[in-house]
Amino acid sequence: MKKRIIFIVAALLLYACRQKEDVDASGNFEADEVIVSAQQNGALISYAVQEGALLKAGDTVGQLDVRVAELQKEQVEASITALGQKTVSSNDQSELVRRQLAVQEAQLTQQLHERTRTENLVKADAATQKQLDDMNAAIDQLKKQIAVTRQQLALNTYNIHTQNRSVLSEKSPLEKNAAQIQEQINKGQVINPVTGVVLANYALRGEVQVAGKPLYKIANTDTLDLRAYITGTQLPQIRLGQPVTVRIDQGKKAYKEYAGTIIWISAKSEFSPKTIQTKDERANLVYAVKIRVMNDGYLKIGMYGEVIWSKQ
Repeated sequence: MKKRIIFIVAALLLYACRQKEDVDASGNFEADEVIVSAQQNGALISYAVQEGALLKAGDTVGQLDVRVAELQKEQVEASITALGQKTVSSNDQSELVRRQLAVQEAQLTQQLHERTRTENLVKADAATQKQLDDMNAAIDQLKKQIAVTRQQLALNTYNIHTQNRSVLSEKSPLEKNAAQIQEQINKGQVINPVTGVVLANYALRGEVQVAGKPLYKIANTDTLDLRAYITGTQLPQIRLGQPVTVRIDQGKKAYKEYAGTIIWISAKSEFSPKTIQTKDERANLVYAVKIRVMNDGYLKIGMYGEVIWSKQ
């Protein structure tokens, strides 16, 4: 009877060892977690983040109070508008002088025509020499007025060019300043960076936030990575892109299997963590590997998993 009991116990131990040897490596599932932080100072006037919620990349989930920055931008834009109005006023004045010159030149053309006619009349004794002299004096006076008007137009043109350069030198920094303030306003929006599930929420609506303060943590759980550890003797058995089988516990004796792919193999060895379980438990150094698995909803971050490749 005692021999029979000893035989059964030995068989059970052998079965357990075989079950253990059936596993090449084991570890825990993890995901790339992103901590979203405030990028601006201000009160959180709107916020729509809850733990467990599915958020899409690009969703606006919150808004910080940026009224001060908006007022600063309005002030800068008002200065830019004032510079533009100043330039328009100078151009209008120059246009008036240009029109005045055109009228004077038309009058000069008419006076020259009249002088020619008066000269002919003087030759025919139909007009006096005094009329011709008066005509020449009027023409000389009109030419002097035209010269003054042209000088004024040239001076206005020079002033406009100088003013335009001055306006441009003032306008460009103002526009840059407005763009910087707009960037601050844009950072008042809380934009979700990745599609995933909210793992933890650290903020509430109405709280005052500062730049860099965490708001929530999110991770894409559509695919998870099983971080497992292997010994140096197992390292030649695997390669990047290699398909493997990943399994998790399903009840006391059953397993649920998934198709996985090796996506990363550590280039450096490290000391065995206390919690690690490998085929060769006597190894002091192990290598970390990552196996990517599509998640059907049953896999969770931190869950224990096993990987098999030698039996495939």
